[in-house]
Amino acid sequence: MRLEAMQAALRRQGLDGWLFFDHHRRDGLAYRILGLEPPRTPTRRWYYYVPAAGEPVKLAHRIEAGMLDALPGEKRLYAGWQEQEQRLKEVLAGARCVAMQYSPKCAVPYVAMVDAGTVELVRSLGVEVVSSAALVQQFEALWTPAQYASHKRAQAKVDAIRAAAFRLAEERLAAGARVTEFEIKQFILNAFETEGLFTDHGPIVAVNAHASDPHYEPQPEGSAEIRRCDLLLIDLWAKLREPGAVYYDVTWTAFCGAAPPERMLEVFAAVAGARDAAVDRVIRAAESGEPLCGYQVDDAARGYLRGRGLADFFIHRTGHSIGEDVHGTGANMDNFETHDDRPIVPGLCFSVEPGVYLPEFGIRSEVNVYRSETGAEVTGEIQRQLLRLAV
Repeated sequence: MRLEAMQAALRRQGLDGWLFFDHHRRDGLAYRILGLEPPRTPTRRWYYYVPAAGEPVKLAHRIEAGMLDALPGEKRLYAGWQEQEQRLKEVLAGARCVAMQYSPKCAVPYVAMVDAGTVELVRSLGVEVVSSAALVQQFEALWTPAQYASHKRAQAKVDAIRAAAFRLAEERLAAGARVTEFEIKQFILNAFETEGLFTDHGPIVAVNAHASDPHYEPQPEGSAEIRRCDLLLIDLWAKLREPGAVYYDVTWTAFCGAAPPERMLEVFAAVAGARDAAVDRVIRAAESGEPLCGYQVDDAARGYLRGRGLADFFIHRTGHSIGEDVHGTGANMDNFETHDDRPIVPGLCFSVEPGVYLPEFGIRSEVNVYRSETGAEVTGEIQRQLLRLAV
């Protein structure tokens, strides 16, 4: 737990404190940020208050009195609900505004871990509650040098597996053999296992109209056969099997043949252009020192597609934060599903993955962008042209 850094951040934001709360491990962010590994799952509510200055305060139930013992600060206990409210009021005495894992109107769902009733309780004590989203990004989403290194190692492995998956589809089709989406999915998962990689779900292997479903995953039953003249999309993500490792997440598309239809080429060019417009926006801001928020990156990609009459077929945000979870807790590149006004700061990694989803096929192109202290970079290979499988 980085107490001094937390308190300095609170002072910079003009906040009186950061109030952590949990019940039944609903807030995984709290445990990661605090570095807390409790002896058991808490079955009673606990609070941990980090003031902008001074000693933190722990508030736990008497039957789980040791739940927060690993954390610094004064320990206070409660039993009944009336005593809980009184003790919490005492803990927050003098505070006017505190941060919690709360998001107004659930604008940033990844941060909205505290239930509405608990927010009401704190406000009933005369203390305003604001979102901890910027604090969560600073203390949970930004990478260490070791995490960046783990990402690059995963990138090399995942990009090689992605190329091998397309090559397998090409070889099977060229030989006149049957191959399905599910078979390519299993090939990728087996390769992850061999290479010491972990993924929580996926990958996506989708042909034609299946590729128009951004979260399609082939199943053993109902998986489509991959045929000549199909559009094939592969989206795969994985991380090293090491503590603290972070994900690499990429999407490429291919045409199963030598001569893709003109419409397919037009859509790929538009998607790649939108991707590049978003990436260029990040790089320019990083090099010039211009402040840049997640929603502005989404605007760059979406505006590019709007100018080509395709924005209505781009039905998700431009990108998501990447961390120990493939969908991380930092700024998302989003002014569509949400308005994410969190800044893009050094140490943040995120995907840029615009897509166009027509009834007959979908195309998405995904890269990962890392914001360093000196600039911004795409961390892996970039697809410049629609792949053509020699079948």
